Amino acid sequence: MEVILLERIENLGFMGDIVKVKDGYARNFLLPQKKALRKSKSNLEYFNAQKVELEALNLKRKGEAEAVAVKLDGLNLVMVRQAGESGQLYGSVSARDITDSLKAEGFVIARSQVLLNHPIKDLGRYETRVSLHPEVIVTITVVVARSEAEAQASAAAAAALLERPEDAEEAVANEEEAEAALLDDEDADEYEQG
Repeated sequence: MEVILLERIENLGFMGDIVKVKDGYARNFLLPQKKALRKSKSNLEYFNAQKVELEALNLKRKGEAEAVAVKLDGLNLVMVRQAGESGQLYGSVSARDITDSLKAEGFVIARSQVLLNHPIKDLGRYETRVSLHPEVIVTITVVVARSEAEAQASAAAAAALLERPEDAEEAVANEEEAEAALLDDEDADEYEQG
């Protein structure tokens, strides 16, 4: 089915583009959410008549999204969850949990705007994208920890790495050297035994 896009849709096209999509995608997503119109002579005329208004509305939404993006970009969300010895969570952190935390911080974000490929199932720091507008995507950091203190320690360690990247590189190099020395010692022991 050919449709006329009423807004920019990622991996599909920009406002006003006429694109061919699968019938189910058009009927179940694009048309009900008013993101596109079926391609027809009357709809083309309607779109051309409304194009200026649609572009103005799109610019307004983009401006609002950029204002929220300034506040949201780089935000650290702390999620306290129970986890096993290995760091694997007993549950998971999903887009819904992230949305609820953002609401608690004062942001109104829909679950569909959180671009999480799969639920978070381990402790750690995760970079997560939030799509405020098709052209405005920000990155937030989700810290999953057993306690608030553990999350603060993780944040402090990450900040230290950001402030002094040469120390981080040196630490990685020292770790690699120690690992190589350990492997060499094991190889020497095996040679003597063999």
